[in-house]
Formats: sequence, structure tokens, C-alpha cells
Amino acid sequence: MWTKQQLQKTIQEKMSDYLLVVVSNRQPYSHVFKGGKVICQRQPGGLVTALNPVMQTVHGSWIALGTSSYDRSVLDSNQKVSVPPENPSYNLKRLFLSKQETDDYYYGYCNQGLWPLCHIAYTRPLFLAQDWAAYESVNQKFAQAILDEVGDRKAFVWVQDFHLALVGKYLREANRPNIITSIFWHVPWPNPEVFRICPQRKLILEGLLSYDLLGFQIRYHCDNFLAAVDQTLESRIDREKDIVSYQNHETMIRAFPISIDFQAIGEQAESGETQARWDKIAEDYYLRDKRLIVSIDRIDYTKGIPERLRAMDRFLEKNPDYKEKFVFFQLGQVSRIHVQRYKDLNDEINALVEEVNWKHSQGSWMPLIFTRSYMSYQDILALYRRSDICIVSSLHDGMNLVAKEFVASRPDLGGALILSQFTGAAREFTDAFLVNPYDSESFADTIQQALGASKEELEKRMRKMREVVEQQNIYRWAGKVLSQLLKFEFQET
Repeated sequence: MWTKQQLQKTIQEKMSDYLLVVVSNRQPYSHVFKGGKVICQRQPGGLVTALNPVMQTVHGSWIALGTSSYDRSVLDSNQKVSVPPENPSYNLKRLFLSKQETDDYYYGYCNQGLWPLCHIAYTRPLFLAQDWAAYESVNQKFAQAILDEVGDRKAFVWVQDFHLALVGKYLREANRPNIITSIFWHVPWPNPEVFRICPQRKLILEGLLSYDLLGFQIRYHCDNFLAAVDQTLESRIDREKDIVSYQNHETMIRAFPISIDFQAIGEQAESGETQARWDKIAEDYYLRDKRLIVSIDRIDYTKGIPERLRAMDRFLEKNPDYKEKFVFFQLGQVSRIHVQRYKDLNDEINALVEEVNWKHSQGSWMPLIFTRSYMSYQDILALYRRSDICIVSSLHDGMNLVAKEFVASRPDLGGALILSQFTGAAREFTDAFLVNPYDSESFADTIQQALGASKEELEKRMRKMREVVEQQNIYRWAGKVLSQLLKFEFQET
């Protein structure tokens, strides 16, 4: 099993003369004004969950977008701040965009173009020329920030996700042989029939093939990408070695299922602080004497929140004896509210919560608690640790680390994971209660099955899932990526 210490040792032995630079659109920490002072908060999401412990281990640099005047106020003359606040171990370098750039690049091309293109959730992509121009411009800004940060040092630049597909191209054009590049595509890669509707498909593929290594979550996404290249570009594809040769440059294509820090999450979930957080949550939301079902999501149409609420409605219709015996707690972080599709989703969720609660409430009891309030990571672990069921019902997801966090938080072997079969995590968690989120009837039956499962069955399922996450942890993931790129032998332990 790979550990934090083993990754540190490997990096010291194999990468001592390299600077590791992680580059992403979203920053791992933000600064906000709270309680009369500026404080640092860890950001939600799978990217931060996965890479934050790696960066604390390797002491590199993280380049990302800042979002507020408070983010700017704490930076030094090089636009950097050390994070995390409780144990500063790496530098966060922030870039800032204008409102127009944010609208066109982020809300436009990224979230109305590429996001729906890559996720099969039946939302039509929108591609505008001004959005693409902003996407190119912002990718150039990121590339320049990387060049400034690296200088003449040998560096491994690890770019994250679909926001920055072109950064590798601009780095390659700068002709810096001291820089090795990789991009990890966290979201699904669509099949060729879907991808070909993108007007900029050739430019995106050329951008991605400028990197030395391109990683996806699962093998199926690698195959989809290779098919898109085969249909779009005059290239040479070596399917045995999974290498694409294009314009005198070779790019390795690999599947690296992303993961979490299994040991650290388990220890946090068992801590006295997590217990204290649970006591506060249970008091605030009147949860102490009820069975608890939880879901933790960004509010996004790919996460299947309306489908989940309809399944809860159908479950209560079929199983009225469960009324007043459980509470379904949905934490939904507000996301991309400037995009109309997300405004519509918020309205739909509000209406469904009101409808289901009105229909099934009895006395002071209501089945659904939906909150958009910020909750710390420790609060979320407290919910995982005390829940009877965690539901992850994404309509389409590259991996989904909520499922892995929930499993890691249960050293007690308690709790059930209800997991969409359309997540990358479902390939690894065959012992979860798998569902088709579009099928409300079977979804409702699965909720009843999980609630009624014996302690022995739940422990058996959880033990097997925990073994998967323990072995396939975030340090093993990082070690495999680094070993592929820097061409050293990866020692399995």
C-alpha cells in the first residue's frame, strides 16, 4: 500500500531536482471575510480533495484563479500565499480575471460548452466565438504564469481538467525543454459522435496532444479520446503502447482512476473534533433520534439531485412506515448561478423539496433537509460518519470522490453506499448498492433495500470497498502518474 511517506521518499529520490507545479482553474483555498477578519477556507470539490494532500507532501507550487479582493489582499509581491493555514507547506499563486473574461471563459466556453459536451446529461452545449477567444486568452495567461514561476528550473507541470486544454500548446511553443507537461482530464471524454459537434474540436485535440502525458479516469474515456483523434487528425496511434504521435511530438494516453487520502480521512472521521461537530449538527437540525441519509454535491445538473428527490418521494409512497423514522440531508453547494441552466436547476430543486415535504410531512417531521450553507470539511466528515446511507446518484461523472470519502470515513464498517452506475467509482465499488438514477422505481426499492440490510451484509460490503480505496489511494495515483512521466520504475507495495 502506498503511503504519504513512500511518495515523499520516491519524490526525494527521483525528483529532487524538479519543481512540481499544479495548475487548475479552481483554487484549493480561498480567503473570505468572516467574524471581523480575513480567514482562509478550504474549497470543496474532488480536485482539492485529491491533490491537496499530494501538494502538502511534495511542497510544490499551485497556480489557480483568485476570486475576490480578500484573495488578493493576502498575497506577497509575487502573487503568492502559503497554504494550508494550519500548516503552510506549499505556495498558492493566484491569477485574476476581469468580469468579462470570467463570463466568456468560465461561464461561457467551459461551462456552457465543454461541460455539457463531456457529460451525458442531455443539456445542449453552446459554443460562441467570443467565449472561445476568451478561453484561448485565459489559457495563454496561465501558460505565462507557469513560465514565470518555473524560470530555468527543471519542472513537472501538472495541469488539471478541461478548463486548461490549451496550456500545453502554449508551453510547447515557448520551447522550454526544462518543462515536462501532463494534464489530467477529470471529467468524462465523450464518444466521437458527441465530440464532433464541437466547432473547435481540432484545436482542442491539438492542445491536448501538446502535453507529454494525458490522463483520464477510466479506460473507456481513453478509448473515446483515441477514436476522436483517429477521426479528426492525421496522426499515428500506437494502440499497444497507447501513444499518439502528432506533429513530431509523442503523447502518452493513460487511465489513472483518481482517489483520496484514505488514512487521513479515516483518522479525521474518528477524531473527537468530528464527534463535537456531529453533536452541533445533530442539535441544529434535530437529527439525533432519526436514521440519516446524506448526499453531498455541488448543485449541478450532472449530479442527479432532482432524480434523487423523486426517488425519495417514490420511496415514501411505497414505504409509508418509514415516515418520521429518518431524515434525508442534502448539502448542495451553489454553483455557476450565472448560467441559466443552473438557475433553472435551482428553481426545480426548490420546487421538488417543497412538494415532497408538503406531501409527506407529519407533525413537526419533514423528510427532506436541503441546505446550501457552507459546511466545513470536518462537518461533512461528521455527516458521513453518522449516516446510515450516503447517496451518490450522478447522471454522469468521471469518478466522484464523495463515494470514496464516505467509504474512507467508515472504519466502523457501518453505513451503506448507494451509487450511480454512471460514475467512474462504480467500476471500483462493485459492492455498493448500484442504481440507475433515471429509474425512480428501482431507485426507491434500492433505498428500502439499503435501509433494511443486515449489519453483517453492510459490514461485508463496506469492508470490500474500504480495501479498494486503501490500496488505490491518492499517493498511489500520484506515484503512477509521476513514474509514467519521468520514466522511473514504479514500485508496487
